[in-house]
Amino acid sequence: MGLATLIVINGRVLTMDDTRPRAEAVALQAERILALGDNDTIRELAGRGCRIIDAQGATILPGFIESHLHLFMGGNELAHLQLLGVHGPEALAKALTDYAAAHPDAPMLLGQGCDYGIYDRSLTRHDIDAIIADRPVLFTAPDHHTAWANTRALEMAGILNGRDLPTGNEIVMAEDGTATGELREFKAFEPVLQLTGQDRINAGIATGEEPVPLPTHDELIADLEPMERGLQYCARHGFTSLVNMDGNRYTLLVLSELRRQGRLTARVRVPFHYRPHREVADLAGATTLSAEFNDDWLASGFVKLFMDGVIDSETAVCLEDYPDTPGWKGDPLHSAERFSEIAIEADRRGLQIAVHAIGDGAVRRVLDGYEAARKANGPRDSRHRIEHIELIHRDDVPRLAELGVVASIQPSHPPGSLDFPVFPTMDKIPRHRWKDAYLARDLADAGAHLTFASDWPVADINPLRSIQAAITRPVYDEGATDQSVTLMEALKAYTIGGAWTEHAEDRKGMLKPGYLSDLVILSGDIEATAPESIGAMSVATTICGGRVVWEAA
Repeated sequence: MGLATLIVINGRVLTMDDTRPRAEAVALQAERILALGDNDTIRELAGRGCRIIDAQGATILPGFIESHLHLFMGGNELAHLQLLGVHGPEALAKALTDYAAAHPDAPMLLGQGCDYGIYDRSLTRHDIDAIIADRPVLFTAPDHHTAWANTRALEMAGILNGRDLPTGNEIVMAEDGTATGELREFKAFEPVLQLTGQDRINAGIATGEEPVPLPTHDELIADLEPMERGLQYCARHGFTSLVNMDGNRYTLLVLSELRRQGRLTARVRVPFHYRPHREVADLAGATTLSAEFNDDWLASGFVKLFMDGVIDSETAVCLEDYPDTPGWKGDPLHSAERFSEIAIEADRRGLQIAVHAIGDGAVRRVLDGYEAARKANGPRDSRHRIEHIELIHRDDVPRLAELGVVASIQPSHPPGSLDFPVFPTMDKIPRHRWKDAYLARDLADAGAHLTFASDWPVADINPLRSIQAAITRPVYDEGATDQSVTLMEALKAYTIGGAWTEHAEDRKGMLKPGYLSDLVILSGDIEATAPESIGAMSVATTICGGRVVWEAA
């Protein structure tokens, strides 16, 4: 059997393996789990130079799997002004002026996490001008689907007087014919982002194409810093596997260089990003990317699309009108016929499909496309995904299980659960539909497979805060059902549930002999912690591939 290279003892091991749900200690042999058992048995497996970590009674789990994030962008944004929780003119003025003083040479002042109700109304370019007018400024909403720019930024980008944009994108215009400063969806604020000189980092989400011109080796090396910053941030929160939801080959090349240098601290999947400008024939590129990157550290194997936007900016596609905008239901980014064609071809190629669909109209369109793919190609274990599902028609709930579709949901997103306020978001949903919003319990009870994530940097990446949110969910309205899940259900959605979604449940997501040596040690016993205090726990140690990649001081 060989000897262990790393051992963890004195733990409360939750294996996520129903055949052996608990243990006291774990032995690792390089990149594979050697054995589980009691302290004495596992200690006997220690080889020469084997490190022994004492968990001191804390919970030990399989490494957390972050099933939906934006790694490159998130790592880059850690260096930006953080606006989550900032409210009102005085607080915003202080935050922005302090940041500007600390970054005198920044080509643009970038802020992240700007709440839609930061001024209890829509923010305008004049509001930002009143703080800083002589330097370009761009604030992005937490969901990254809306941004607000000052006049200087709009002028430099050439969009102060508007611009023609693809369906679903909008430069909000004032009565005087100039832009208000509010920019809805990526193509609206892309011209401003181009002024930052970060096109290489943004290409994966902006177009899914390769950066133009192709980066030099020196530029690639320069881009290691934000990517590694993101990886380190994930490691400190216990993540050993990451499913990126944007990207291109360049994203994988940056990760490959970190791997070559021994600096890759998590297993990462990167999609072929199918933006609306692409043609169905382009899916051949997804097959090529998946063949080039296909191991347990770096892989592709799936196609990512957007079907709609978000509820707050009324760009999510709904089946009913928005309450304050009669006649408006949102504009889908793909027609029903077009999406079915894409789904059929991607499915024919054996690729997994993941689609951002927030409104119930978008969710239905995606389900219809998946059903068309099944009819055209025959049933298979595709595990196609829908990302977010913030509103769903009750007729569509059972279809998730019927079609084998993964419900990829974010416990941090429901308003009132974590950092996002109940309003104005819930005002955008008809009151009689609140019972159909942000479902989790009802999806699980209907047989849908749940996987949890944060969508970082849209929301806090901390899985412990998300687990707390998932098990302490508020009920929005009288007559609505409780959408909370149990602690064990939440843990499974962050471990074996994520592995299953990746078709990797045979080698990760559980602590079991022969599985990958990915595990996390928490700061305490999660089962003995009050539900409302779980979010205050932390990660003591993260181990990926048998190597300690994060350790609390």
